[in-house]
Amino acid sequence: MAFSKSFLIGAATAAHQVEGNNIHSDYWLQEHLEHSSFVEPSGDACDHYNRYEEDILLMAAAGLNAYRFSVEWARIEPEEGVFDEAEIEHYRSVIRCCKDHGIEPVVTLMHFTSPAWLIRKGGWEAESTVEYFRRYASYVTEKLGSEINYICTINEANIGLQLSAISKRFKMMAEKAASAPKSEEGKVQVGMNFQKMMENAKYAAMENAKIFGTPQPQVFVGSRTEQGDMIIIKAHMAAKEAIKAICPSIKVGITLSLHDLQAVPGGEKFVSSAWEEEFAHYVPFIKEDDFLGVQNYTRTVYGPEGQLPAQGELTQMDYEFYPQALGNVIRKVHELFKGRLIVTENGVATDDDSKRVEFIEKALSGVKSCIDEGIPVDGYLYWSLMDNFEWQKGFGMRFGLISVDLNTQKREAKNSLAFLGKYKS
Repeated sequence: MAFSKSFLIGAATAAHQVEGNNIHSDYWLQEHLEHSSFVEPSGDACDHYNRYEEDILLMAAAGLNAYRFSVEWARIEPEEGVFDEAEIEHYRSVIRCCKDHGIEPVVTLMHFTSPAWLIRKGGWEAESTVEYFRRYASYVTEKLGSEINYICTINEANIGLQLSAISKRFKMMAEKAASAPKSEEGKVQVGMNFQKMMENAKYAAMENAKIFGTPQPQVFVGSRTEQGDMIIIKAHMAAKEAIKAICPSIKVGITLSLHDLQAVPGGEKFVSSAWEEEFAHYVPFIKEDDFLGVQNYTRTVYGPEGQLPAQGELTQMDYEFYPQALGNVIRKVHELFKGRLIVTENGVATDDDSKRVEFIEKALSGVKSCIDEGIPVDGYLYWSLMDNFEWQKGFGMRFGLISVDLNTQKREAKNSLAFLGKYKS
């Protein structure tokens, strides 16, 4: 199964999950609360900040030709209006390392983590964030734009609405029982500990008030209002405008967390409503973007009473092992969004690398079928390049093509890395 020479075959990471010591970010502060919902702090993470060249060389050796990574806003602008030139030069070095080894850098400006000062000023429910994000996007583009062909402005812009729906359902279920089932955590494509969040709510509110000035800081990965949802879209559009004004040739898009929504008889109305919230209502705002980043890991099935429990084999994240979902999602997206598509995340958390190989093979078979049907898919970026810090769930989720010994930081390529590289023409 061959893809075109221009097709991007690669892997993805996020700065906070791999770099380590992101001390000016909101997440770093939340990880260190006395009553934190994180099972462990990120610490040095995978030390990718210092070892990026080693990791990029492993990608290149396997034959990959693209790497999606994020530049960290909290490093670049650690204090409001204060930009760190040394950090921009660090990311310039990462970009040049990619290019020196035949790897296309796909840069994400905001992958979940924000500068702590932004959260203290209202975070992702404050209109002021739109202009702050525009300024940040302008700065990065002025400094690095000549070296970049692809920018994802915001990662999973829709994650807040998904979390809102799940949080409401989780609280309702918890009120009816001693605790809500852990399976609820498998209904969102990000590492969350809802039970621990509920247990810690009272204490966390006091601790958050102390460090952020509010008991409910509006971090990006949190329950979102409709107003906050639109603030994120406005921030994306403002950033795109700023990027294009400086470097018109850069291809700009956003990424969305998308499930393969399926209905058994009686569940059709739930699928329709969920797709409107998860994807369709964004289309008028993104239809002129250069590409859309599709991020998918599994399917969600609805019956007459609503969402059904995950079926069959589960991954470490408690959602279903279902690589066929990706092709289904691409087709569904293409019905409304006619632009270019890049799979910016797709992967599986498992200790069995043979299952990862199976997942990649089936997912890419779906991508190839979509291309053969005429759908414009330009790349596939597996999540994740290496085993890393899966947010509130810590380091226990094994998504990586590369294993990392956190005690020694020794890397070891898994068979799945070479397997993915074989798909490059």
